Amino acid sequence: MEGFLIAMLAASLAAIAELVIFIVRRHRKIVKLNLYLARITNGDWSLDIRSNKEGALSILKNELYKVTHALTEQAASLQNDKQKLATALSDISHQLKTPLTSLGLMTDLLEDDSLPPEKRRDFIASMRTSQRRMEWLVLSLLKIARLDADAVHLKQECVAMSALVERALAPMLIPMEIKEQTYTVDGHDEAIACDPNWTAEALGNIIKNAVENTPQGGHIALSYGMNPLYSFISVRDSGGGISKADLPHLFQRFYRGANPAPDSAGIGLALSLAVMQKQNGDIEAANDNGGVFTLKFYK
Repeated sequence: MEGFLIAMLAASLAAIAELVIFIVRRHRKIVKLNLYLARITNGDWSLDIRSNKEGALSILKNELYKVTHALTEQAASLQNDKQKLATALSDISHQLKTPLTSLGLMTDLLEDDSLPPEKRRDFIASMRTSQRRMEWLVLSLLKIARLDADAVHLKQECVAMSALVERALAPMLIPMEIKEQTYTVDGHDEAIACDPNWTAEALGNIIKNAVENTPQGGHIALSYGMNPLYSFISVRDSGGGISKADLPHLFQRFYRGANPAPDSAGIGLALSLAVMQKQNGDIEAANDNGGVFTLKFYK
């Protein structure tokens, strides 16, 4: 009987010892996890505590690593967005600085009483041009901001493509006449579902880009139609085409390329693409004896 009790006591002591060792080891692991979390809190995202072992703590380590990895990607994304915002603000400042400086200079010149009447008229005309350019830029930026923030509800109305083309083309008729440019419109008419106001503006920016990049006396061809995948409206100009270096970046905001048009702000194409993408559409740019831009309305 005494031997049995001694054996039981020894077994109990061994079990207690194993339990103490287990608790100590578990405590050390928890302390390491606390240190890991403290370093994460202080911005050290490079630690890796993943474990291939079994057990609750190993599962916890792996889950913590997943959360840390997700936070790392989110932090990188936020930093990237912050950099883009800083770049955008710098670009906006640059775009507004030129016309503002011009307006200030011409205002000073207009105060000169000895300024000839013809010069005064020229300066006033230039001031109006600068004012319109700033107004267009600010309004375009506000529209892009609204699209980015999902603050715009785009309608879905059935509109004939011919009506969209006519509406988008109307504001550019005078600039085309001034540059002695000709244009043609051709295609098989088709009704598409879109927001007529925003879509006409998107197409108008594409036409404006074509006018700016087409030389004096050049030609702009507009066509529309459909295929099994999508309906389309294409704008083709007789300019020098799009350089291979510029082609991948055309729709980036404030991108103006190596040889931009004098009045280009690098925002019109970006706005057009944003409008089309909000309607499950797209815009494709290509070279074919000049620049070709195709608005695609997927079915």
